[in-house]
Amino acid sequence: MSPEVERALLERWTALAGPAAEPVGEDLVRRYSEPHRRYHTVEHLAAMLRVIDELADQADDADAVRYAAFFHDAVYAVDRADNEELSAELAEVMLEKIGAPTELVREVGRLVRLTKSHDPEPEDHNGGVLCDADLAVLAADEPGYAAYAAAVRAEYAHVPDDLFRAGRAAVLESLARQPHLFHTESARRRYESAARGNLRREIAALAEPPR
Repeated sequence: MSPEVERALLERWTALAGPAAEPVGEDLVRRYSEPHRRYHTVEHLAAMLRVIDELADQADDADAVRYAAFFHDAVYAVDRADNEELSAELAEVMLEKIGAPTELVREVGRLVRLTKSHDPEPEDHNGGVLCDADLAVLAADEPGYAAYAAAVRAEYAHVPDDLFRAGRAAVLESLARQPHLFHTESARRRYESAARGNLRREIAALAEPPR
């Protein structure tokens, strides 16, 4: 992990939540730096925050979206299905602890839970920005997408290749069937075409016999 990225994230958290909340930020950065993570890392969180900054004018409350980004993968283990719920509960507890308004606590918890489905309602502008930021990696250039796919595979290194390929293909095919991968107009313009091309190529590669 990059100490520079960790420091930058802590600075962003402190600017968002205030100096008194720095211990919560330190805990969050530590979580994203856990050794079992290969993709859901501090780099992923930093990339999400950059996209949220770019899409901020399309959110109703960009800071709520930023809080949700910090917490959305705070609990992450590949062998359990309740990471989003546990991350949302952690967000609610920690935000209450630092004195955040009740409305913000509820909204952040809701947004974190939304990252399980990535399917916000059309009028859910905060949810659209958060989900678009989380999935923007799908539109990476060829080296960037290859690095992303390899990092995901590394997180599931304990899963046999045939099972991983089948499971990964199912996830990607489900995404590809959606009418839109991205929910904000800006993200669709920037990312939709490239992301669909990447999905098609990875799905095709997963269907090929292992070398």
